[in-house]
Amino acid sequence: MDRRLFVSALAGATAWPALSPRFAPGAVRRLLDAADVAKDRGAPLFDPATPGWRGDAASDAAFAADEDFWEPIQRAFDLDRTWINLNNGGCSPAPSHVMAQLERDLRFSNELPVIHMWQTLEPRIEVVRRELALEFGCDPEEMAITRNASESLITLINGIDLKPGDEVVLSNQNYGRMVNSWKQRARRQGIVIKEISFPVPCTTPRQIVDAFAAAITPRTRVMEITHITNLTGQILPVKELVAMARAKGVETFVDGAHAFAQFPFTRDELGVDYYGTSLHKWLLAPVGAGFLYVRREKIPTIWPLMAENPGQDKDIRKYEEIGTHPAANHNAIAVALAFHRAIGAGRKAARLAYLRDRWAKRLLAEGNGRVKVLTPLDSPWGKGIGFFNVDGLDHGKLGGWLQSNYRVVNTPITHAEFGGIRITPNVYTTLDEVDRFAELVLTAIRKGIA
Repeated sequence: MDRRLFVSALAGATAWPALSPRFAPGAVRRLLDAADVAKDRGAPLFDPATPGWRGDAASDAAFAADEDFWEPIQRAFDLDRTWINLNNGGCSPAPSHVMAQLERDLRFSNELPVIHMWQTLEPRIEVVRRELALEFGCDPEEMAITRNASESLITLINGIDLKPGDEVVLSNQNYGRMVNSWKQRARRQGIVIKEISFPVPCTTPRQIVDAFAAAITPRTRVMEITHITNLTGQILPVKELVAMARAKGVETFVDGAHAFAQFPFTRDELGVDYYGTSLHKWLLAPVGAGFLYVRREKIPTIWPLMAENPGQDKDIRKYEEIGTHPAANHNAIAVALAFHRAIGAGRKAARLAYLRDRWAKRLLAEGNGRVKVLTPLDSPWGKGIGFFNVDGLDHGKLGGWLQSNYRVVNTPITHAEFGGIRITPNVYTTLDEVDRFAELVLTAIRKGIA
């Protein structure tokens, strides 16, 4: 494929060219440098007509340790490399060219907001909608552009009609904001919240399905699940859970905050009716970007956060009625998505798992038997997120020691049933940074922490 056509295909520029994103020259060079390495290795290039395109599994795995491919990707970011950032699960830096697009649109908007922002830039949300829908494998008329997973899920949580006594089933590993939102509905309306538990790590998905199924009664109306937990990175068997709940007449809301663009999947592979995610984590969009998927026939049954305009009852855009907001943030999603496609969803997932295994397996091998990893390794039920603890070391103090003394950003987590440190590198993370982190933990194991 010609290099220029390759970038055009990535950007979705084959239709509505006037609305498509522009790329900074330096960004294009980074994309093409990586694409050239892939081409030299005989890897397939992005197919813009294939929903959720991910390449070839064997080829993706071979690329995981190919530093010639990942080095130009790492250079696509402007970062403070005096820190080692291993908390990309909170939110990730965006590539430099994505930020450049955001900044250009913000400055252009500011010149004449009521014209430039509302009339020129805002219509480009339709390009973003189309391209995200292609990636997720759904109709664009089922794809709402939101600011984050919380907004998406809380739209669902507050938007479904429930009455006193109706039951909602959650996991005690659901994200806290969603749990709190359900509990607020319980306080205000008398619905009943039931929380289930499952072990971590869990490599037998039937355990999770059975735990949810056991909590469902004739009063259950909704089940909310995470695709991959923000705690240990445990992936849940979404397709099986949705099918089980649907057979019992229960709606399933799926929180995919950490899943989308960390590893490839499509709507039909999950079988979901509702799905919300953030795009400023693994898609590398600017902060304040997400989407909400609602199956077309379900749209009239979910109220929006803010009242829709007349005639929008069946329109997915009613979930985007949030008042005045910058168009720049959501338009930059298209540029981030092009970058994601240039890397290749399968190659990216393989790299993230490779980085996780590099530190996790080293700690298991050299940690004197004191390290426990609560993320499934060598399993389809774990990907780029890793979670560990060390026997005899307080995880909160260890996390503070790493960050305060050595500028290693990490995420200590205390759950009612387990505790440890979450580690989330991203595509810009170097092997030296991962190795430095692992060596510091091993030093703490051998010598203790002050």
